[in-house]
Amino acid sequence: MFFIGGLPALLAIFVRLRVKESEVWERTRHENWSQLGRGIASHWRLFIYLVLLMMMMNFVSHGTQDLYPTLLKRAWNFSPRKVAAVTAFTMVGAISGGILFGLLSDRVGRRRSMIIALFCAILVIPLWALSPALSLLLAGGFVMQFMVQGAWGIIPAHLTELSPDSVRGFLPGFSYQCGVALAGLVTFIQAIFAARTSYPATMALTALTVLIGAIVVSALGREKRGITFGETVSISE
Repeated sequence: MFFIGGLPALLAIFVRLRVKESEVWERTRHENWSQLGRGIASHWRLFIYLVLLMMMMNFVSHGTQDLYPTLLKRAWNFSPRKVAAVTAFTMVGAISGGILFGLLSDRVGRRRSMIIALFCAILVIPLWALSPALSLLLAGGFVMQFMVQGAWGIIPAHLTELSPDSVRGFLPGFSYQCGVALAGLVTFIQAIFAARTSYPATMALTALTVLIGAIVVSALGREKRGITFGETVSISE
């Protein structure tokens, strides 16, 4: 599965050789790394915000995914095969949520759609982590990932739209990776708390905390839904 998962990366060869650069990038490209660095520095407030947003969003995704198989093993005594089946089922929810909330954000806005998804994920926490029955556990897992990845399905468009033309090819990916680096400790922190309490309680408390944080950061930001790249437009609050 590991090596099969890497096969899509071969598409990068096709992209590199056959896909043309955009006209906007051609007009605004930087000649060297120094110019790019100055371009990022000139938008430092936006960069800090995007890093914070990506940190919270990665807290949300990794905080609800990475130790969930361990919860199924420890709290429900599931076999590896059953853990894999439940996890795969929740990923169907993730794919569906990413598509549907992405479409919704085109209609009602990026931030509003993200906040709706994250808030609904909070409501699902009792089913997701503290279910008394298997059927409720499956429903909670499906809906949780539907909402979490629903919010994530908006991120590519949201970050790209927020990034100015001159740094759009670099800023979204760089801020994302910085956010991942800051959020990388969440699984370690969860494991420490789980050793002192339980996995269901730890997962529930973690999810509540990071989801609220992500809602706050999302609400404090701006959006540029519907922007035309290469043109100067006003930012919608």
